[in-house]
Amino acid sequence: MLVNGKQGNLISIRDRGLLYGDGVFRTILAINSKARHWPLHYQKLKHDCIALGITCPDAAILSNQLNDLLEEYPDGVVKVIITRGEGERGYAPPISGKSTVIWDISPPPAYPEDRAEKGIKAGYCKLRLSNQPHLAGIKHLNRLENVLAAAELIDTEVDEGLLMDENDNVIEGTRSNLFMLLEGTLVTPDLSQCGVAGVQRDRVIDWATRNDMPLQVRDIGQEELLLADELFVVNSIIGIWPIRELDQRRWMDFPVAKQIRMGLDGEYA
Repeated sequence: MLVNGKQGNLISIRDRGLLYGDGVFRTILAINSKARHWPLHYQKLKHDCIALGITCPDAAILSNQLNDLLEEYPDGVVKVIITRGEGERGYAPPISGKSTVIWDISPPPAYPEDRAEKGIKAGYCKLRLSNQPHLAGIKHLNRLENVLAAAELIDTEVDEGLLMDENDNVIEGTRSNLFMLLEGTLVTPDLSQCGVAGVQRDRVIDWATRNDMPLQVRDIGQEELLLADELFVVNSIIGIWPIRELDQRRWMDFPVAKQIRMGLDGEYA
């Protein structure tokens, strides 16, 4: 683990990331000392920092820190956290301050290898995401909604839980973004009110655009999901997982999800 570029695992008890969740993060897959799609993750970090008024270190600084980490740990799941840094008591952010940068790496998760081919079982979580346009799309440190939603899945056969907002629009998975193929059009939920805009979501959207696949970003209801020709969830660690089962609906074939996965797997930058 690195804290502000140095080996260690200690931060101040006055760090606002700890006190208030005042920060952002990204999760990146590393293989053979190569952080997959790091430039895209950095752009997301920078965007989210700017949205919250947090100082984001230059790309060169973070890239050097990342390379130092990967020299010792070439494979795993890398997490980078940027907090607003230390502050005095109270919610109001300091007028000026130095952000805290934390790097951590964990072993790759031991998911069943056939999920990308055979798909997963999904289900709906009872928890509803709160609408907050100011935070929508940002991968901030306040992830208690996802924590509580993921807790609903413990001791169940559901591989991923789907989250809805206060208006019963399906927004995302507990740890993933969602796509639906309906009558030849790829559809993904609108995240202008809540949810996290992941790098893998952006990559799928970009792939669809480059390959002239009709694409819509809009609200999706539960009933419409059951009419889909295909459903799949994505994130930067799992890649693409088709959904084979949701409620009483079953899917057997996932040709478009496979086509997109094969197309994206060849893009390592």
